[in-house]
Amino acid sequence: MPILGIIASSISGSVAGGSYESISTVTVSTAVSSISFTSIPATYTHLQIRGINRLSSAGTGTLGTNMRFNSDTGSNYTSSHVLFGNGTSASAAASATSQTSMVITNSPKDGNTANAFGIFVCDILDYANTNKYKTIRSLGGYDGNDTNGIVVLRSSAWMNTGAVTSITLLPASDDFVQYSQFALYGIKGA
Repeated sequence: MPILGIIASSISGSVAGGSYESISTVTVSTAVSSISFTSIPATYTHLQIRGINRLSSAGTGTLGTNMRFNSDTGSNYTSSHVLFGNGTSASAAASATSQTSMVITNSPKDGNTANAFGIFVCDILDYANTNKYKTIRSLGGYDGNDTNGIVVLRSSAWMNTGAVTSITLLPASDDFVQYSQFALYGIKGA
């Protein structure tokens, strides 16, 4: 399992109300069961993770890509809300109280269209603020030129006021395949 705590590049840019800076990037060279970003500095207002990934799970369809903060495996993740769309229909759900991780996106399984990866962008709001629980919002999707394509909007919360100093991404099942890539950005305030 790669442990990341380095500056991946000097890429910087701007987003509405502030600017973002690259903190760390990892590209999977052989299948791994998780990715971790560690030693996250408390110098930003928010964090953003951008990813492209695919899971080694057999079959077609998608499975969740999950996230944990600060190696917390307790039942401290809750308030999950999700909107799904597949090009023909849309659905919504609110569930997932007292979970041991939060689902941030749905990623394609290995039986889908060859070499097609899912994408996501996940914002971690007020990650260093020790006066509030941490909330996330994410947008992801997958288009494999088949019947398994989806777009997903999710939100969730970590019921802890501690500052986020590490993030672990892990598939709901099996591994992230080769060429999956994850980048962590810090977002400065306005």
